[in-house]
This record gives sequence, C-alpha cells and structure tokens, in this order.
Amino acid sequence: MPLISVQNPFKILLLSASNQTIRVQKWVTLLGVVLLCIKFFAYFLTHSVAILTDALESIVNVVAGFIGWYSLYVAFKPRDTDHPYGHGKAEFISATIEGTLISLAGIFIIIEATSNLLHPHPISELDYGIILIAISGIINFIAGKIAIKTGKQNNSMAITATGKHLVSDAYSTVGLLAGLTILFFTKIWWIDSAVAMLIALIILFTGYKIVRQGVAGIMDEADPGLLSKLVEVLNKNRRPNWIDLHNLRIIKYGSSLHVDCHLTLPWYFNVHEAHVEIDALANLIKANFGDAMEIFVHTDGCLEFSCKICSKENCNVRQHSFQQKIEWDVDNIFPDKKHEMQEGKTFAVTAM
Repeated sequence: MPLISVQNPFKILLLSASNQTIRVQKWVTLLGVVLLCIKFFAYFLTHSVAILTDALESIVNVVAGFIGWYSLYVAFKPRDTDHPYGHGKAEFISATIEGTLISLAGIFIIIEATSNLLHPHPISELDYGIILIAISGIINFIAGKIAIKTGKQNNSMAITATGKHLVSDAYSTVGLLAGLTILFFTKIWWIDSAVAMLIALIILFTGYKIVRQGVAGIMDEADPGLLSKLVEVLNKNRRPNWIDLHNLRIIKYGSSLHVDCHLTLPWYFNVHEAHVEIDALANLIKANFGDAMEIFVHTDGCLEFSCKICSKENCNVRQHSFQQKIEWDVDNIFPDKKHEMQEGKTFAVTAM
C-alpha cells in the first residue's frame, strides 16, 4: 500500500526558535561566569567549605553551559547527507555530559566536606559571604526559570536541563543560607560540613535525573506523558474515515519530533482522498505539538473484519454492521499491539 510523507518544516519559525534558544543559553553561560567569580570571592572571604561547594558547582555550571551552547549550535544545523534526521541528538549528549559533571561535583564535595569535618578550620567574614551567596541564588533562580520556559517553548532538552540545574542550584542555596545563618549565630563549626554534605546529595540527585533524561533521549526511549497526550488529542478529534491507527512511534531529535504511524482508511479511497485524511491528521498533531516535526503516514485499506469497528455512515460496501468503536489508548495504538474481531467479542484491529 502507498507510503505517504507529509513534511512542512516552517523554516522561518524554526530559525526564530533556534536563535532564541541559543541566545538564552549564551547569556546563561556568561552569567554563570560572573556568579562563579562572586562565589569564589565569598569562599576566599569566609573559607567556608559549604560556600566552596556552591562555588564548585558553579564551575560545573560554566563548563556545562559552554558545552550546551555548542550543542545547540550543532543541534540547529540543517539536515545534510550525513545526518538526514538532523543534528538534534547533540542536545541529549550535552545534557548527559552536564549531568555527569554535576554528579562528579557532588562526589568531590562529599570528599571535601568529610575532610573538613575531620580537620576543621576557622571561618571568617561569614556575614559578607551570606549576602554574596544570597544574591547569586536569586540570580540563579531567575535565570533558571527563563531557561526552562525557553526550553519548553522550543522543545530543547539542553536548555531545559540547564534551567533545571540552575533552579536546583537556587534551591540548594536556600539550604546553604539557612545552614550558614545558623553557623553565624551558634559558631558550631561542624554545621559547615554537614550543610555541604546535604547540598552534595541534592546535587547528586539532580545530576542523576539529567543523565537519565539525556540517555533516554539518545536511546529513543518513549515519553509516556507525550504519548498519553497524543492519544487524548487523537481520540477527541477522530474523523469517521480514520478506522484504525496503529504502529505509532515518536522520536525526539532535539527540538524536532518525528512521528510515523499506520492509518487504516476505507479501501476504496483514491490517492487524493487518502491524502486529505493524512493532511488532517498531520495538521491536528502539529496544532497541538508544534510545527517543528516530520510526519510519515503509511495507509492501510480496511478489510472485512474492520466493518464491526467502523463508524463511518453511508458505506455502500459494508459487509457487517457496526458493533463498537475501539477507543485508542497507549496499549493498542503503539507497535506490536494487534486486534481482531472474533465470535462477537471486540478486540483491537490492526490491518498490516
């Protein structure tokens, strides 16, 4: 049966999105350099190992920021003969590297905090250190929220990972400030190391989540949330001629989505009529998930058993009366989920 491809790259929109994403990543990276200087200045003032943990994490922020900046430049390069699906996977690689660096920073902080706990050293100028760390935390939180918003708008894994890292860093700064404030008033010096270890654990967890998401993207792991939303949209807007939809797959390449599926249509439709239905399907998906996608639809003609689940009215070639419409869900719309009609019992139908 015919294989029909529907493509509409909307190059102007994609160029605008890529410019915005790269611009945000650039400013976040440069801001990270400034915050790094502030935090190390606070450390040299105070000699607090807890503040050192924040400064060390900022080194990771800066390194990861430059990696993310470059990865976005690569990810938004147009397709070529060597990369027919584009360069979007670079974002997942960047996120994985960033998560790994974050995790290594967490491990190093635990080692340093343990050493300081066994061999404590005096802390000074803690009031100035608290003020500087508080300022950096507020800036981190604002920058992180902007990065996350931009990443979600433009489907960018790299900028979203950077934003989540910055917000996580801001939250850990709140804990750091609480510990430093207690330390300032009580002069119980082991609190410094305890706070550092607590922050290190938060950093390790953040690093794990980012690595997990990056590897999932590299391995084309299914996104349950995205799949469930797509199924909901398809069910709500299902057309009478869409008898069955199956073998649906979604792959993310950076900010782009690649969708392919099998659509069962009345067997007597000509190519033009089938194309109208495929255009309707493609436009529906793009209207709900953005224009940065590529959709491939393989058409299947309905068979005799399809009549029992086909709600199309005024069909002159119907062999059986309509019995029940199959509601599409995650269990029957994706690959290797087959359906049959047998002895009056309704099962999902896949016409291969």
